[in-house]
Amino acid sequence: MIPDLGKYAAEVLSAYGASLVILAVLIGLSVRRARKVRRELEQLEGRRHETD
Repeated sequence: MIPDLGKYAAEVLSAYGASLVILAVLIGLSVRRARKVRRELEQLEGRRHETD
């Protein structure tokens, strides 16, 4: 199932590993930012309803 990568196996696998780490970090940062923005919007909407 695993392809034979020959003498470049370490380089190819490390590139895949680095890509997966970068993707995980980007997803984590996006989720964190989305939660922060959602909290801020909920606070702003709460203030808007209080003034009505």
